[in-house]
Amino acid sequence: MVAAWARSLSESSYDLVVQQLIPGYASLARLSVALLAASPLAASPGAAVLVAGCGTGAELLEARGQRPDWQLTAIDPAAEMLVVARRRLEEAGPDGPPGARPAIRWRQSTVEDLDAQAAFDGALSVLVLQSLADDGSKLAFLTALARSLKPGGQLVLVDLMRSERSPLQAQVEQAWLSFQAASGLKAAAEAFDALSHGLHPIGLARLTALVNAAGFSDPALIFKALAVEGFLLQRRA
Repeated sequence: MVAAWARSLSESSYDLVVQQLIPGYASLARLSVALLAASPLAASPGAAVLVAGCGTGAELLEARGQRPDWQLTAIDPAAEMLVVARRRLEEAGPDGPPGARPAIRWRQSTVEDLDAQAAFDGALSVLVLQSLADDGSKLAFLTALARSLKPGGQLVLVDLMRSERSPLQAQVEQAWLSFQAASGLKAAAEAFDALSHGLHPIGLARLTALVNAAGFSDPALIFKALAVEGFLLQRRA
Protein backbone atom coordinates (compact mmCIF):
# COMPACT_ATOMS: atom_id res chain seq x y z
CA MET A 1 0.00 0.00 0.00
CA VAL A 2 2.91 2.27 -0.70
CA ALA A 3 2.91 4.90 -3.41
CA ALA A 4 6.07 5.69 -5.35
CA TRP A 5 6.29 9.15 -3.80
CA ALA A 6 6.48 7.62 -0.30
CA ARG A 7 9.05 4.87 -0.85
CA SER A 8 11.87 7.02 0.54
CA LEU A 9 10.04 7.67 3.82
CA SER A 10 10.67 5.67 6.96
CA GLU A 11 7.85 3.49 8.27
CA SER A 12 6.85 5.99 10.96
CA SER A 13 7.12 8.93 8.57
CA TYR A 14 5.07 7.19 5.90
CA ASP A 15 2.24 6.33 8.27
CA LEU A 16 2.19 9.83 9.75
CA VAL A 17 2.16 11.53 6.34
CA VAL A 18 -0.62 9.33 4.99
CA GLN A 19 -2.71 9.96 8.12
CA GLN A 20 -2.29 13.67 7.45
CA LEU A 21 -3.21 13.22 3.80
CA ILE A 22 -6.25 10.95 4.14
CA PRO A 23 -9.08 11.57 6.64
CA GLY A 24 -9.82 8.42 8.61
CA TYR A 25 -6.68 6.59 7.49
CA ALA A 26 -5.73 5.67 11.06
CA SER A 27 -8.89 3.53 11.32
CA LEU A 28 -8.84 2.17 7.78
CA ALA A 29 -6.81 -0.99 8.50
CA ARG A 30 -9.06 -1.79 11.47
CA LEU A 31 -12.20 -1.30 9.39
CA SER A 32 -10.84 -3.36 6.50
CA VAL A 33 -9.94 -6.32 8.71
CA ALA A 34 -13.25 -6.14 10.60
CA LEU A 35 -15.20 -6.19 7.33
CA LEU A 36 -13.31 -9.17 5.96
CA ALA A 37 -13.56 -11.01 9.29
CA ALA A 38 -17.35 -10.78 9.03
CA SER A 39 -17.44 -12.34 5.55
CA PRO A 40 -18.82 -15.88 5.13
CA LEU A 41 -15.52 -17.57 4.25
CA ALA A 42 -12.95 -15.51 6.17
CA ALA A 43 -15.08 -15.78 9.32
CA SER A 44 -14.09 -19.46 9.55
CA PRO A 45 -11.31 -20.40 12.00
CA GLY A 46 -7.91 -20.58 10.34
CA ALA A 47 -9.08 -18.83 7.18
CA ALA A 48 -6.43 -18.14 4.52
CA VAL A 49 -6.18 -14.41 3.81
CA LEU A 50 -4.09 -12.56 1.22
CA VAL A 51 -2.73 -9.06 1.87
CA ALA A 52 -1.91 -7.78 -1.61
CA GLY A 53 0.58 -4.93 -1.36
CA CYS A 54 1.31 -5.21 2.36
CA GLY A 55 3.42 -2.03 2.42
CA THR A 56 4.45 -1.14 5.97
CA GLY A 57 2.25 -3.84 7.49
CA ALA A 58 -0.72 -1.89 8.90
CA GLU A 59 -3.30 -4.47 7.79
CA LEU A 60 -1.11 -7.35 8.98
CA LEU A 61 -0.72 -5.80 12.41
CA GLU A 62 -4.46 -5.26 12.67
CA ALA A 63 -5.22 -8.79 11.44
CA ARG A 64 -2.93 -10.22 14.10
CA GLY A 65 -4.89 -8.35 16.74
CA GLN A 66 -8.39 -9.14 15.48
CA ARG A 67 -7.91 -12.60 13.96
CA PRO A 68 -4.79 -14.32 15.28
CA ASP A 69 -6.11 -17.58 13.80
CA TRP A 70 -5.85 -16.36 10.19
CA GLN A 71 -3.21 -17.87 7.92
CA LEU A 72 -1.82 -14.76 6.24
CA THR A 73 0.06 -14.38 2.99
CA ALA A 74 1.73 -10.98 2.66
CA ILE A 75 2.99 -9.95 -0.75
CA ASP A 76 4.63 -6.82 -2.08
CA PRO A 77 6.76 -6.30 -5.20
CA ALA A 78 9.20 -4.14 -3.20
CA ALA A 79 11.68 -6.07 -1.06
CA GLU A 80 12.23 -3.04 1.18
CA MET A 81 8.53 -2.92 2.05
CA LEU A 82 8.58 -6.57 3.14
CA VAL A 83 11.58 -5.82 5.36
CA VAL A 84 9.76 -2.87 6.93
CA ALA A 85 6.55 -4.85 7.48
CA ARG A 86 8.36 -7.81 9.04
CA ARG A 87 10.33 -5.55 11.34
CA ARG A 88 7.16 -3.71 12.35
CA LEU A 89 5.42 -6.92 13.39
CA GLU A 90 8.52 -8.15 15.24
CA GLU A 91 8.88 -4.87 17.15
CA ALA A 92 5.19 -4.87 18.07
CA GLY A 93 5.74 -8.16 19.88
CA PRO A 94 3.63 -11.30 19.85
CA ASP A 95 -0.08 -11.30 20.62
CA GLY A 96 -1.23 -14.30 22.60
CA PRO A 97 0.42 -17.71 23.00
CA PRO A 98 2.47 -19.12 20.10
CA GLY A 99 -0.33 -21.42 18.98
CA ALA A 100 -2.70 -18.47 18.59
CA ARG A 101 -0.38 -16.23 16.57
CA PRO A 102 -1.15 -15.91 12.88
CA ALA A 103 1.15 -17.70 10.49
CA ILE A 104 2.48 -15.23 7.91
CA ARG A 105 3.95 -16.31 4.61
CA TRP A 106 6.05 -13.54 3.06
CA ARG A 107 6.45 -13.29 -0.70
CA GLN A 108 8.15 -10.68 -2.87
CA SER A 109 5.66 -10.87 -5.70
CA THR A 110 2.80 -9.27 -7.51
CA VAL A 111 -0.66 -10.82 -7.41
CA GLU A 112 -0.33 -11.66 -11.10
CA ASP A 113 2.88 -13.65 -10.46
CA LEU A 114 1.64 -15.34 -7.30
CA ASP A 115 -0.34 -17.87 -9.38
CA ALA A 116 -2.66 -18.80 -6.54
CA GLN A 117 -5.72 -20.67 -7.77
CA ALA A 118 -8.72 -20.40 -5.40
CA ALA A 119 -6.30 -20.49 -2.46
CA PHE A 120 -7.72 -17.74 -0.25
CA ASP A 121 -10.90 -17.16 1.74
CA GLY A 122 -10.46 -13.38 1.59
CA ALA A 123 -8.10 -10.61 0.53
CA LEU A 124 -7.16 -7.04 1.38
CA SER A 125 -5.81 -4.50 -1.11
CA VAL A 126 -5.32 -0.98 0.24
CA LEU A 127 -4.03 1.85 -1.97
CA VAL A 128 -2.59 -0.46 -4.65
CA LEU A 129 -4.87 -0.36 -7.70
CA GLN A 130 -4.35 3.41 -8.04
CA SER A 131 -0.71 2.89 -9.01
CA LEU A 132 -1.60 0.78 -12.06
CA ALA A 133 -2.41 2.29 -15.44
CA ASP A 134 -5.77 1.51 -17.02
CA ASP A 135 -4.11 -0.08 -20.02
CA GLY A 136 -4.96 -3.64 -19.06
CA SER A 137 -2.85 -3.54 -15.90
CA LYS A 138 -5.78 -2.76 -13.60
CA LEU A 139 -7.85 -5.56 -15.13
CA ALA A 140 -4.96 -8.01 -14.87
CA PHE A 141 -4.51 -7.15 -11.18
CA LEU A 142 -8.21 -7.54 -10.38
CA THR A 143 -8.50 -10.75 -12.41
CA ALA A 144 -5.54 -12.24 -10.54
CA LEU A 145 -7.15 -11.29 -7.23
CA ALA A 146 -10.44 -12.90 -8.23
CA ARG A 147 -8.62 -16.02 -9.42
CA SER A 148 -6.77 -16.29 -6.10
CA LEU A 149 -10.03 -16.28 -4.10
CA LYS A 150 -12.32 -19.21 -3.54
CA PRO A 151 -15.81 -18.73 -5.04
CA GLY A 152 -17.70 -16.50 -2.62
CA GLY A 153 -14.45 -15.11 -1.20
CA GLN A 154 -14.46 -11.38 -0.53
CA LEU A 155 -12.00 -8.57 -1.23
CA VAL A 156 -11.70 -5.25 0.60
CA LEU A 157 -10.39 -2.78 -1.99
CA VAL A 158 -9.41 0.78 -1.03
CA ASP A 159 -8.22 3.22 -3.66
CA LEU A 160 -7.85 6.83 -4.70
CA MET A 161 -10.81 7.48 -6.98
CA ARG A 162 -11.50 10.07 -9.66
CA SER A 163 -14.45 12.11 -8.48
CA GLU A 164 -17.27 13.04 -10.77
CA ARG A 165 -16.91 16.63 -11.81
CA SER A 166 -19.38 19.07 -10.37
CA PRO A 167 -19.53 22.82 -9.65
CA LEU A 168 -18.52 21.96 -6.06
CA GLN A 169 -15.42 19.90 -6.92
CA ALA A 170 -13.03 22.82 -6.46
CA GLN A 171 -14.40 23.30 -2.94
CA VAL A 172 -13.84 19.61 -2.14
CA GLU A 173 -10.23 19.82 -3.30
CA GLN A 174 -9.66 22.95 -1.26
CA ALA A 175 -11.17 21.27 1.79
CA TRP A 176 -8.71 18.39 1.38
CA LEU A 177 -5.81 20.82 1.39
CA SER A 178 -7.24 22.54 4.46
CA PHE A 179 -7.64 19.19 6.23
CA GLN A 180 -4.02 18.32 5.51
CA ALA A 181 -2.78 21.69 6.76
CA ALA A 182 -4.90 21.44 9.91
CA SER A 183 -3.48 17.94 10.49
CA GLY A 184 0.00 19.43 10.65
CA LEU A 185 1.21 18.50 7.18
CA LYS A 186 3.65 21.11 5.95
CA ALA A 187 3.41 22.22 2.33
CA ALA A 188 -0.01 20.60 1.94
CA ALA A 189 -0.40 21.66 -1.70
CA GLU A 190 2.92 20.06 -2.62
CA ALA A 191 1.99 16.87 -0.77
CA PHE A 192 -1.38 16.80 -2.55
CA ASP A 193 0.37 17.06 -5.92
CA ALA A 194 2.86 14.37 -4.85
CA LEU A 195 0.04 12.06 -3.83
CA SER A 196 -1.49 12.29 -7.28
CA HIS A 197 1.79 12.11 -9.22
CA GLY A 198 2.17 8.87 -11.15
CA LEU A 199 -1.19 7.53 -10.00
CA HIS A 200 -4.10 6.49 -12.19
CA PRO A 201 -7.43 6.96 -10.39
CA ILE A 202 -10.63 5.91 -12.13
CA GLY A 203 -14.30 6.64 -11.56
CA LEU A 204 -16.91 4.34 -10.09
CA ALA A 205 -18.43 3.40 -13.46
CA ARG A 206 -15.06 2.27 -14.79
CA LEU A 207 -14.22 0.42 -11.57
CA THR A 208 -17.55 -1.41 -11.73
CA ALA A 209 -16.87 -2.48 -15.31
CA LEU A 210 -13.39 -3.71 -14.41
CA VAL A 211 -14.39 -5.69 -11.32
CA ASN A 212 -17.30 -7.29 -13.19
CA ALA A 213 -14.97 -8.30 -16.03
CA ALA A 214 -12.51 -9.70 -13.47
CA GLY A 215 -15.16 -11.95 -11.90
CA PHE A 216 -16.38 -9.90 -8.95
CA SER A 217 -19.83 -8.65 -7.99
CA ASP A 218 -20.67 -4.95 -8.13
CA PRO A 219 -18.62 -2.95 -5.60
CA ALA A 220 -20.36 -2.08 -2.32
CA LEU A 221 -19.14 1.21 -0.87
CA ILE A 222 -17.87 0.83 2.70
CA PHE A 223 -15.57 3.86 3.15
CA LYS A 224 -15.32 7.33 1.68
CA ALA A 225 -13.07 10.20 2.68
CA LEU A 226 -13.00 12.85 -0.03
CA ALA A 227 -11.35 11.11 -3.02
CA VAL A 228 -10.34 7.91 -1.20
CA GLU A 229 -13.00 5.19 -1.29
CA GLY A 230 -13.23 1.63 -0.03
CA PHE A 231 -15.32 -1.17 -1.50
CA LEU A 232 -16.34 -4.70 -0.58
CA LEU A 233 -16.31 -7.12 -3.50
CA GLN A 234 -17.21 -10.80 -3.72
CA ARG A 235 -15.92 -13.33 -6.21
CA ARG A 236 -18.77 -14.81 -8.18
CA ALA A 237 -19.24 -18.56 -8.01
